[in-house]
Amino acid sequence: MALIVHKYGGTSMGSVERIKNVAKRVAKWHKAGHKMVVVPSAMSGETNRLLGLAKEISAQPDPRELDAIAATGEQVSVGLLAMALKEAGVDAVSYAGWQVPIKTDSAFTKARISEIDDSRVMADLDAGRVVVITGFQGIDPNGNVTTLGRGGSDTSAVAVAAALQADECLIYTDVDGVYTTDPRVVDEARRLDKVTFEEMLEMASLGSKVLQIRSVEFAGKYQVKTRVLSSLTDPMIALDEEARSGTLITFEEDEQMEKAIISGIAFQRDEAKITVRGVPDRPGIAYQILGPIADANIDVDMIIQNQSVDGKTDFTFTVPRGEFQRAMTLLQNEVQGHIGAAEVSGDPKVSKVSIVGVGMRSHVGIASKAFRTLSEEGINIQMISTSEIKISVLIDEKYMELAVRALHKAFELDQA
Repeated sequence: MALIVHKYGGTSMGSVERIKNVAKRVAKWHKAGHKMVVVPSAMSGETNRLLGLAKEISAQPDPRELDAIAATGEQVSVGLLAMALKEAGVDAVSYAGWQVPIKTDSAFTKARISEIDDSRVMADLDAGRVVVITGFQGIDPNGNVTTLGRGGSDTSAVAVAAALQADECLIYTDVDGVYTTDPRVVDEARRLDKVTFEEMLEMASLGSKVLQIRSVEFAGKYQVKTRVLSSLTDPMIALDEEARSGTLITFEEDEQMEKAIISGIAFQRDEAKITVRGVPDRPGIAYQILGPIADANIDVDMIIQNQSVDGKTDFTFTVPRGEFQRAMTLLQNEVQGHIGAAEVSGDPKVSKVSIVGVGMRSHVGIASKAFRTLSEEGINIQMISTSEIKISVLIDEKYMELAVRALHKAFELDQA
């Protein structure tokens, strides 16, 4: 029998009836002989409600108190689920993150896990109990409650699975796995049975919302077998069928995965492009442009520096669209004059489309096929970035869905 961690999102915990369904599902696994740890999110909408209350009190809430408030949503969830399990005849106990304890740093609202003490949880599991642990939160060295940021319950679940050396971490969500691309954009999108951690990491960073990126990093680092599957199935579905469903995120590449070449097409709609023109080409100039952007906590993604002509170069990079105006203002007011640049211009209406696949390592001609496909559709590529298993292009946002559909077809992702 195995040690299994289940994680349930806010939708799965959204009502008393749904919590009872989660309890039925967990009880089924427990009665089959598995040691069970469950990490639920707050009930859907609850964290937003709590943060909304805080904003009504203070326009800039104190981060420590904000975490103290936000953490209560998960505490309600674990208590209700433990009660539902007991009603279903299963001995269960709930813990807040600080009771385990899940130890974090002191970066309130975006803390990172440093260590998990497994002794208390293992003692309960050995006694035959189901252990229900709050996701999304922990405790810092000074005894303060901390939260891990949006999607932190995924990270908590994988971290708990790593600490307990669980056989598998099952992440139940409102989709039934990881798809070759967003089914809302491409009707022929297909669910993947397996995907590697590297591919999932690229997809998560490139806009796939199935899993929070930090949870994938954790899973890859500690080699935690992780499965994404649907919580919307009948909770009494046969256990062996459920255990094979969804998408397995694995650290073992097999020949079948390499044959596929490309596993998926990811995209990000809300990108913006900024170009600093006529920049003196001298050592340190990239830092002088991007340093102030980083100090303002604005994420930078794709970066291109043109070849120098007469000692001048152009420097282009992308930022999230929501940060575009702030970045433009900062560059025009604080950077342009300081470095002697000729102009700062931008385009807030661009999107990024990426093809991802471990098979790229052993196949040539992937980039040329992608570029030819876009060319045949009349789509101009503005920027390109690559890694060992990814090619990303920046294009006009109005062509994004066309590009995704064309690439999906060109790489035959609609075929198993």
